Amino acid sequence: MKGRFIAFEGGEGAGKSTQVRLLADVLRTRGVEVDVTREPGGTPGAEAIRSLLLDPPGKGWGAKAEALLFAAARADHVAERIRPAIAAGTWVICDRFVDSSRAYQGGAGGLGDEAITALHAFGSDNLRPDLTILLEADEDKVSRRLAERDGEASDAIGGRGPEYHREVAASFRRLAEADPEVFAIIDGNGDPNEVHSRVLKAIASLIPEST
Repeated sequence: MKGRFIAFEGGEGAGKSTQVRLLADVLRTRGVEVDVTREPGGTPGAEAIRSLLLDPPGKGWGAKAEALLFAAARADHVAERIRPAIAAGTWVICDRFVDSSRAYQGGAGGLGDEAITALHAFGSDNLRPDLTILLEADEDKVSRRLAERDGEASDAIGGRGPEYHREVAASFRRLAEADPEVFAIIDGNGDPNEVHSRVLKAIASLIPEST
């Protein structure tokens, strides 16, 4: 059987990593083979690019160079890990995918959606998840989570100003509202188990019964 591909999206501190883990645990209890991965990253080459992006040399990357690096990391990730896993019947759950590039570099970064989707079509043959879970949380709650998680040690992208991250959130919302067949918008406020219940409801039609 062909596997499934689920991506979790959202701004910094939305709770993606926690919800990825909780969904993977549920799937494994139902006998599903699961591969949890992330972007940028997921392969040795993509992880090397991740380091360049989040801790850049010198004064950092311009918007176009940043978008190209993300696309290069994704191309390797898709070719070397995601597509082979899906073909083998594994469910791939990814913490971020191309819609992060569309929201961050395309939206907040000002490059536009057409440029990002063209890079994705070339580098990753336009691979799309079966379902994209967009987690949204209140700004004050996100700020508390980030303070607890990162302290004063934010990476080069997470450490950008609040206006940038507001535009990221708005870009994600526009993408999701324009493509409701692919996106499920989930309220990320509240206890992680409450959010997990909302995720399970959104994904219920894809999850197999216990085997």
